[in-house]
Amino acid sequence: MTRHLLTGEELSSEDVQRIVARAIALKADPLASRVLDGRSVALIFEKPSTRTRVSFETGVFELGGHPLVLRAGELQLSRGESIRDTALVLSRHVAAIGIRTGPDADVEQLAEHATVPVVNMLTAGHHPCQALADLQTLQERFGRLEGLKLAYVGDGNNVARSLAILGQKAGVEVAVASPPGYELEEVAGVHLFNDPARAVEGAHAVYADVWVSMGDEDTADERRAALAPYRIDDALLDRAADGAIALHCLPAHPGEEITESVLYGSRQAIWDQAENRRHAQKALLELLLNG
Repeated sequence: MTRHLLTGEELSSEDVQRIVARAIALKADPLASRVLDGRSVALIFEKPSTRTRVSFETGVFELGGHPLVLRAGELQLSRGESIRDTALVLSRHVAAIGIRTGPDADVEQLAEHATVPVVNMLTAGHHPCQALADLQTLQERFGRLEGLKLAYVGDGNNVARSLAILGQKAGVEVAVASPPGYELEEVAGVHLFNDPARAVEGAHAVYADVWVSMGDEDTADERRAALAPYRIDDALLDRAADGAIALHCLPAHPGEEITESVLYGSRQAIWDQAENRRHAQKALLELLLNG
């Protein structure tokens, strides 16, 4: 049976532990796996990308494969060909398909008809590849995942949702603090707050995301006003556990969701997160392709 990564719910706790451990091993020895030797991976980008594109392209190459980048407008999808037909055709040529798009339904339909693994590289509802890299980063920093607490402050968006889903599978307590109207829906085992100070109490990591994501430009001023109390600064980090670190999935806007002193200071693992996208995604592709 073909395995996919659409939301993170498809992974067991054992899968998550295996991916994190393997990602750390592949970070130490980047060319240790040749699971894609002589094969290609289609990477469909309907939204702009820096980290996702670079990490997947370099990761597929390090696994011995050829990353086939397909931008918006380069596929017949842009001229009305169905997602079903696209899935059937690509499956005849590539070992796996990654897609970065808007609607979650598009990824679900692609996976329904593909005969190779489909990976959600970002949708409006989920960003599971980011969450896997975040778990790797926590494991590296604290030597464990079980019993850690991660506090996400800001819009209850796709990143918050993926952290909630995959964090609980890894034994990480997840708290999400958002202003009224921006809350994450109830997710089993996740603690929801409106007060960021309460959410970060005892947290080993405090996590931020952009306040104005792609597609939110029309409400930018309203969003900035509502989310201003959720900025990660040194004062908020001081309310967390001793030795707590700041995390951010990037791109960052210093002075908005995070201060410049935290972003570039010694109390963060943000640039490790950015690198770990490559290693975690390589481990994920191994799992999906090898079972």
